[in-house]
Amino acid sequence: MTAKKAAKKEAPMPFGSLSLPTRIFLLAWDPGRNRIAGAPDLHYAVRACALAELAQRGLLSDVGGIVTPVLDARTGDPALDSVLELVEESRPRKWNGWITHKSRHSLDTVREQLASEGYLRMERTRILGIFPSRRYELERAGYVEVLHAEALAVLRGPVPVSEVPPGDAALVVCAATGKLRAVISGKERRQYKERLDALTDRSGAPAPDLPEVMRGLRKALASAVTYAEAARSGGGGGGGG
Repeated sequence: MTAKKAAKKEAPMPFGSLSLPTRIFLLAWDPGRNRIAGAPDLHYAVRACALAELAQRGLLSDVGGIVTPVLDARTGDPALDSVLELVEESRPRKWNGWITHKSRHSLDTVREQLASEGYLRMERTRILGIFPSRRYELERAGYVEVLHAEALAVLRGPVPVSEVPPGDAALVVCAATGKLRAVISGKERRQYKERLDALTDRSGAPAPDLPEVMRGLRKALASAVTYAEAARSGGGGGGGG
């Protein structure tokens, strides 16, 4: 695989913002129950959001169907940089391969990042009084409630799709495709299918070739979720490495 090169290129996040993978993790949180609810395949949605944001930043591209990184590029965001490093160090894969490969690692990285930044509180516990475990609780319920409201506004309108920021469009598409039921119900996925299609293309606004990439990424996420659901219904459990 040929990869683009950059001399430690930096692509810093806007001040005071959270990356897409951290935002989608919080979207899956049910503030009333103080836990993640209705998102058995959240690890796939988190990874899809990381890939989407890196593509929007120009740090990942599609070269003959292969996900290709800008070498040595870093964003300063742990969730994004861990995916960049993984893509750099692993064998070449297509988008669907990167949705699933070690996707639970991205979930763990996001959870630890949010705890370190004060969005979650981590408590060490023991299962049966013997086995060490960690329990996370939400610290900023108000932020998550606003995040839910903003995501639903993107999904339902009335703001025209052409005025939705590409990052917000990608977030809502991944939340719907990843079936985060705490924020977007199955009924709403069906009701707003055409708008979700338009939001998918809008998420690729930063570059001419990105809409096609985002459509492929959405398809890959949908396939991973469908496979996991089938595995669970058949007693196979569902993957995610």
